[in-house]
Amino acid sequence: MARRLMAALGPDTGPALTTGTVAGGEGLPQTATLSGTTTLPAGGKVTGTFWRRFTLRRPLAALIIQRLGLSVGLLFAVSLMIFGGVEALPGDFATTYLGQSATPQAVENIRKDLGLDRPLAERYVTWLSGAVKGDFGKSWASKNSVSEQIGKRLGNSLFLAFFAAIVSVPLAVGLGMLAVQYRNRLPDKIINVVSLAAISLPEFFVGYLLILFFAVQMGVATFPATVYDSMGFGERLSAIALPVATLVLVVLAHMMRMTRAAILNVMSSAYVETAELKGLGAFRIIARHAAPNAVAPVINVIALNLAYLVVGVVVVEVVFVYPGMGQYMVDAVTVRDMPVVQACGLIFAAFYIFLNMAADILAIIANPRLRHPR
Repeated sequence: MARRLMAALGPDTGPALTTGTVAGGEGLPQTATLSGTTTLPAGGKVTGTFWRRFTLRRPLAALIIQRLGLSVGLLFAVSLMIFGGVEALPGDFATTYLGQSATPQAVENIRKDLGLDRPLAERYVTWLSGAVKGDFGKSWASKNSVSEQIGKRLGNSLFLAFFAAIVSVPLAVGLGMLAVQYRNRLPDKIINVVSLAAISLPEFFVGYLLILFFAVQMGVATFPATVYDSMGFGERLSAIALPVATLVLVVLAHMMRMTRAAILNVMSSAYVETAELKGLGAFRIIARHAAPNAVAPVINVIALNLAYLVVGVVVVEVVFVYPGMGQYMVDAVTVRDMPVVQACGLIFAAFYIFLNMAADILAIIANPRLRHPR
């Protein structure tokens, strides 16, 4: 009976072994997989280039190295844009520094002292090689080391961004989970309305409102937000209360809404329905089952907003007269101090690029499916 059935079906029916090239190997038999993806050869040996062998044996490490390479390449491209864009700006530092009544000879002497008479490509290579070593040259306006000044200012900006992050991230995740638990009910609607209002207001307007209510009318907050080296930790926290509140209100709504959307997307999964049928509580289902499986998109959103907390402090620092990188950059733009502007722009770009890279890597680690894209 079995022979008659096989004869009727024909010799070509059923799964057949396939041959193909695996990492440079000709005609090696491949193991069959249900998903249709190619795995290692049956003999366990992989030939071909070193990178191909490394990719097949260490896919996670290969993806991390690829992300690092892309980030470095992108940062190099951004450095070209920053240097070229600053050079293309109208006006001249020598004329701004000496005034409109300066003689052409005096202007030429200043340009020669600053090296502005050299070719553009030569100046870019000199600037980039110094930046790689951490040396951004000297400020044209103050004659001080740009790296030393940035070291002090960057610490203040990171201090501000850090406390904004430790307040906004847990609050956004908690509110997102709360909105999911009470979705389409009053708490969810209130959270959505408040978040939409917060997203609609620009940070400088939020900052001015906080100054008006808490510093001017109520007198319970410090303005301007001045910090210095001899300040105590408590005094620093009191000084940055309003800038931190502004940053939290700006980034909180976006992170909360994306967290809510990611968890709601997971809530329609079969294992969540199974947990509901078992009689588990709503908050336990969200916290133990839905939230861990929605961590990849949430990580990406949090990383983007953390990058904004570092890069987007420029406006907030100017509003609150906070001595950070943003204020330093704006002051340098005013007097056309190009080494400072270029250094601040490159550092802001580096933070943004590498925080996004960290988000990609964490998402890949949290979600193994991203290691094997189809």
